[in-house]
Amino acid sequence: MDHIVVIGAGQAGLSLVAKLRAQGHEGAITLIGAETAPPYQRPPLSKKYLLGEIGAERLYLRPEAFYAEHDIRLITGQPVTAIDRAAKTVTVGDQVIGYDQLALTTGSDARHLPAGIGGALDGVHVVRTLADVDAMAPRFTAGARVLIVGGGYIGLEAAAVAAKLGLKVTLVEMADRILQRVAAPETSAYFRDLHRAHGVDLREGVGLTRLTGEGRVDGAVLTNGCKLETDFVIVGVGITPATGLAQAAGLVLENGIAVDAQGRTSDPAIWAAGDCASFPYRGGRIRLESVQNAIDQAECVAENMLGVGRDYQPFPWFWSDQYDVKLQIAGLNTGYDRVVVRPGDKDGAVSHWYFAGDRLLAVDAMNEPRAYMVAKRMLETGGAITPDEAADPATNLMAVMKR
Repeated sequence: MDHIVVIGAGQAGLSLVAKLRAQGHEGAITLIGAETAPPYQRPPLSKKYLLGEIGAERLYLRPEAFYAEHDIRLITGQPVTAIDRAAKTVTVGDQVIGYDQLALTTGSDARHLPAGIGGALDGVHVVRTLADVDAMAPRFTAGARVLIVGGGYIGLEAAAVAAKLGLKVTLVEMADRILQRVAAPETSAYFRDLHRAHGVDLREGVGLTRLTGEGRVDGAVLTNGCKLETDFVIVGVGITPATGLAQAAGLVLENGIAVDAQGRTSDPAIWAAGDCASFPYRGGRIRLESVQNAIDQAECVAENMLGVGRDYQPFPWFWSDQYDVKLQIAGLNTGYDRVVVRPGDKDGAVSHWYFAGDRLLAVDAMNEPRAYMVAKRMLETGGAITPDEAADPATNLMAVMKR
């Protein structure tokens, strides 16, 4: 029986090993994680966990007993330091562990500010791991001044938590608008208005020149010359695929660890899934940073490690919680040339439908679960809706979905 080793004990790693057992793999399985906690959910870190609404154990993807019950050896708190492809071994601390097949689910790492502009000062935080959030949580006290650098979803979610807890929040985004990389101007405007209504000092088209302080951050100088005083800083300027091990092992990289349609790397005994992996998609290559992709791609890889031979075909979806707004996204908006706005049934509810010509690409649904559900179903089945139908509040979405 093959010994399957999985490096990276996050959502993708857990999904992969659980699927292996569910599909009947009877050989040894070893799951290795650099963090001390067992596999846990990351999305609630910047939301309910940071708010103090849930404890760490409720983040765990499976009870700790799950691993013993399913004969999965879980190694935590010990990063893998080397992969020897010729010997088919990985080095973990003072252990050398052999494998028949290896899967890399190493995820991604938060981008940090350079030390030269103050990124190494005490009080400068990122939001990626449980330890990251535990380190910053004591600073979330009413009246504290926080500077958030970056207007993507992580930065906006942290801003929402801080504002709800009574902090004085300033958010700066170097691009012309928040969410510029991932959303239409209509969605950016919705969330800009939402945050300003909750007292966030949101500044677009303004970057960070440097942080100030002796050992500990106490302020910031912005690209427009403005100087701010701050008690701490949260950096939300994106993530990068964790490819260090793969690169050192000589695997092919292309915006992440390059895999084929079934999840196999340039080494036929090594696979990859989740944030760290780029895969063929619609004639190009893509890397998705989402829970959906981590689960679905990892489960597909698990099946293929057992010989199924199934190509991975994603149907992307994402979400974000900010204040009392639940944003649900179906599809990928890449290549859109038109956005239509569909009013919702309740105050503040709306959906933005992305089209390339008459072809639906994606939907951003704010407190509009029906629009999200219909769009997601259409994207999965190839169903069609015209831009005019999507924009018309009188259109019965359920009827359109069923035709």
